[in-house]
Amino acid sequence: MSELIGADGKKLVREVAERDGRTVSRDDQERIDKRAGEIYDQLNTNPRTTYGSRSLLLALEKSTLKWAIATSSRAEQTTVSIRALALPERPELIDGSHVEHAKPAPDLLILAAEKLKTRPNACWYVGDSTWDMRAATAAGMVAVGVAYGAAPDSELLSAGADVVTTLGDVESDLRERGLLSA
Repeated sequence: MSELIGADGKKLVREVAERDGRTVSRDDQERIDKRAGEIYDQLNTNPRTTYGSRSLLLALEKSTLKWAIATSSRAEQTTVSIRALALPERPELIDGSHVEHAKPAPDLLILAAEKLKTRPNACWYVGDSTWDMRAATAAGMVAVGVAYGAAPDSELLSAGADVVTTLGDVESDLRERGLLSA
């Protein structure tokens, strides 16, 4: 089931049901996804940030680059995790509830590009799962896979990613390109 990490909750419900030889109605997919999110919220009481995430996001905040968080999760499921980043302002958030098809479909990322008022092919999408990389590739974005999350570098590469080891590598690359101040 690790290949489903990064997929939206409704897709996860469908996949699990299909593997058990069952089908689940759209209403039940929605209900199960929502309930799973509520349970996650109860358990996600003290999240730790991903190494390098806060530094990268603070550097992006100081730059002229536009950025957002695009997630298959529901917005209400991200509140505690985003708060853990201790950013000066709440970031732009585009969640799976805004599109018919979440990752690995490109819809979510295309919507994020629209919200940022830019073309998808002018965007980098940074993620840690094969679903992230497939969605980015399908959207025409540069797919940057961070190989310490849901998938090893070999899987990220096969999903179309340029692979880095840490978010610090992304920050360094942006600095080398002159897109972040020194």
